[in-house]
Amino acid sequence: MVLTQPRPGCGRALEPVVAECVAAGADAIQLRDKTADSRALVATVARLRAITEPAGAVLIVNDRLDVALAAGADGVHLGPDDLPLAAARDIAPPPFLIGYSADDPDDARRAAADGADYLGVGAVFGTRSKPGLADEAIGPGQVRAVREASRLPCLGIGGITPGNAASVFATGAGVAVLSAVMAAPDPSTVVQQLLRSAR
Repeated sequence: MVLTQPRPGCGRALEPVVAECVAAGADAIQLRDKTADSRALVATVARLRAITEPAGAVLIVNDRLDVALAAGADGVHLGPDDLPLAAARDIAPPPFLIGYSADDPDDARRAAADGADYLGVGAVFGTRSKPGLADEAIGPGQVRAVREASRLPCLGIGGITPGNAASVFATGAGVAVLSAVMAAPDPSTVVQQLLRSAR
């Protein structure tokens, strides 16, 4: 899963960058934009959906269940400070996907019981994409523990690069990546490198 930022580091617009990532093999995109208003987010989802849907890639919206539903995204990713997971599941029945952030096995089991479809687990190696997590590295072993406790598909997130992704894939989880892709001069090459490390 590639998480987006409004202005990719390569200097090109978001839409062509997402198209290149999907063409390179990314099978999920998460729209992450903490500053745009609802109208702008809905418009962005529509543009990205025109890229992801024909390619068979999943489009997730970060935090905003209302935007995800209104714009026809495939799902939403929620955190502990967002709408409660069980309430979101009541509003958006399957096949709409609901992801949840959890780095603790007990939280993971609760999320599974409340209807999560997958979990984002991290920060695996620490991250500067989210305030306060630069020194919070849970490590691949905790990703495995969360995956085994929840019995849900899991994506390790936080500080993941082509150089360390293999250790996350080895836990049976996938990876979700923001900075390594969005800050790269050639995002599609990074996606290809990440996928090669899964083999």
